[in-house]
Amino acid sequence: MRTILPQGFTGTRAWDALDIERIGDATIRLHWTDQPYKWHVNDGPEVFVVLDGAVDMHTRQDGVEQVHRLNVGNIFHAEDGDEHVAHPLGGARVLVIERAGSV
Repeated sequence: MRTILPQGFTGTRAWDALDIERIGDATIRLHWTDQPYKWHVNDGPEVFVVLDGAVDMHTRQDGVEQVHRLNVGNIFHAEDGDEHVAHPLGGARVLVIERAGSV
């Protein structure tokens, strides 16, 4: 057993992760970042929970880009094939649940 305090985790580089658990073919990871990720499409669903800070989640569908502001406690769910990129507003800590090895 362990207790994880997200505010105490800071990586040495953007998108560093603390692996929490692997359940079947899914991973649960705590990420710290202060820089945007990259546009990507997962090869399965992704659940993205903001635990600390705020994140602008950019999505693109049929060539149209939208921005969704995610604050502490907000959850973003991307399905297989959804194009998206996270842009933190300063430092942020997020819990990500996705298929192991996903981009």
